[in-house]
Formats: sequence, structure tokens, C-alpha cells
Amino acid sequence: MKSIIENSLSQSHSYVDYRNHIKDLLKEGKSTGKEQSQALTDYSELNETRMNRLEKTILIADENVQKLQVLEKEYIWLVISEGWCGDAAQIVPVIHKMAKLSEKIDLKIVFRDENDDLMNLFLTNGAKSIPKLLILDKNTLEVLGDFGPRPIGAIKLILDYKKQHRLIDDKAKTDLQLWYLHDRGVSTQNEIMDLMHALDQKMV
Repeated sequence: MKSIIENSLSQSHSYVDYRNHIKDLLKEGKSTGKEQSQALTDYSELNETRMNRLEKTILIADENVQKLQVLEKEYIWLVISEGWCGDAAQIVPVIHKMAKLSEKIDLKIVFRDENDDLMNLFLTNGAKSIPKLLILDKNTLEVLGDFGPRPIGAIKLILDYKKQHRLIDDKAKTDLQLWYLHDRGVSTQNEIMDLMHALDQKMV
């Protein structure tokens, strides 16, 4: 596993580079990833708007700011993502804002389709679901924990919808985006900080 993580880190991007790469591809009418289609490009365009808005509006709760600023150990947050992913558009900007608040966190982002070996280590119910945040010990690269692809409330929404309607359609996707809109990134940051607090206390 360590060699796979090292390889992925060697081709990782900063958040700014990640955003710029998506924008550059969109100028060419393309999305990130191996598969190309008008639908994926349209999703990427929509996600650009979402991420631009979230970067301006997302607030990290005071209690989470305090927790981030007193972390004892050093970590790498390695995120697996793609520009066309609606969940990633809602979650990755929150992760970025959190990482900026701590000198102990180094945020790296990799594209899923360029990192099959890494993605296959962190499947969700057998699927390559993203985004996925891997929390690494910065010194050893040991994977200490992970988060994703969705907060618990969003997972429940989709599971309940699928149970009732037996499929995930455009209505389900709209409901999911509305859930993120109303949640304002609170569930994402709280769940990540609960995990980080437990890990940091364990490592002291």
C-alpha cells in the first residue's frame, strides 16, 4: 500500500492546481477523467459554479477552527476526486478551507481515473465512489482513517430514496444537491473533525 500512496502523492495537485486543471480542460470542452461526454462536461461546468460559490460562502465553525489549530501530529490529507463529481464539488472546497486553518495538514488531491491502484484500495460497497479523503501520517504515510464519499445525512438521503423508488434518478440528484445547500458544509466538517480528534488523541 505504501508504494501505491507514494506513487499517487508524486502526481498529486494542490487545491489551486486542481481547480486550474479543471478550468483549463473546460476551456477545451473537456472534463477530467478517462471518459469524455457532453454530460460530464456539463456537470463539470455546473460544479465550477458550485465551487466558486462555496469558496466564498463556506464558514468553518469556531469550535472546528480551534480543534484544527491545536492538532498535535502532522498529517497529509490525500483526496481522490474528479471535476465532474457533484459530491466532490460540495465537499472538496470544505476540506480545502479546513486544511488552510492548520499548519499540521498538507492537502493533496489526485484524480481518480489516474490512480486506479489507490482507488481500488478504498472502494465503497465495491464502487469507486468519490470524493474520498485519506488521512495519512505525514512521516510514515500510514493511512490512519478515511472519510467519504458523503456525509452520513447525504448517504441516508440517497439510501432512503433508492429504497422507496428503486433507482437513483435526476430527482434524487436534485434532492442531494439541495441537502448540501441547506447543510452548508457543516456535516462534512463535523464528521472530519470528529475523526481527526480521535486520531490525534490516539497518536499522542
